[in-house]
Amino acid sequence: MNTESLFAVALGITPPWEVEGVSFSKENKRLDLKIGFRRGATFACPVCGTAAPVHDTSEKSWRHLNFFQFETYLTARVPRVKCPNPDHGVKLVPVPWARAGSGFTLLFEALVMALVREMPVKTAAALLGEHDTRIWRVIDHYIQSARAQADHAEVRRIGMDETSARRGQDYISLFYDMDQRQLLFGTEGRDHETVKAFTEDLKAHNGAPENITDACLDMSKAFIKGVNEALLQRRNYF
Repeated sequence: MNTESLFAVALGITPPWEVEGVSFSKENKRLDLKIGFRRGATFACPVCGTAAPVHDTSEKSWRHLNFFQFETYLTARVPRVKCPNPDHGVKLVPVPWARAGSGFTLLFEALVMALVREMPVKTAAALLGEHDTRIWRVIDHYIQSARAQADHAEVRRIGMDETSARRGQDYISLFYDMDQRQLLFGTEGRDHETVKAFTEDLKAHNGAPENITDACLDMSKAFIKGVNEALLQRRNYF
């Protein structure tokens, strides 16, 4: 088994994809893997899944997990296919190792999400050798994906509180499911409008303000006003 085949196995690369080249720079502490595909290969149309011939290619690169202490990058000739269905036109195919629009592989993003659970984003970015803005983009993608799937239909008892990054500045309000001990929603500010924003988000995720039976809050006038305006009259404060 040659070097290219070994890395193909390590990366989980399967036909028609293949590792075409491996280059290593000790001076730059960098490993580059070039990925291509077999001549005459077809790929599924991203619209309908029909096998389609390659129309042309576009070169793209992704940061991968380090190989020991060396940064590793994948570069691939990503094909665009011309679907037999004329309505579908020419489309760029997705690659199995990265999500669309990302400059990182899925495994690298999994490492990012594991690290930021245990440390500040800036610390994780420094550890990974990346700008924290790029790390925040990864986090935002997965948070938005998770929130899009959230179902709050069973939320009955909520807790709400405010916090700030530093004393007296940059307040945010947080809303929790008291039964599941789960954060439901967060927004800037600490006035009654934050409760209204929460109820709109609750409805957007299959929940209903009229289902809320209990609210735990610090009795701030702003929160009480928000609860009175945005939730049912039948409620319990504690």
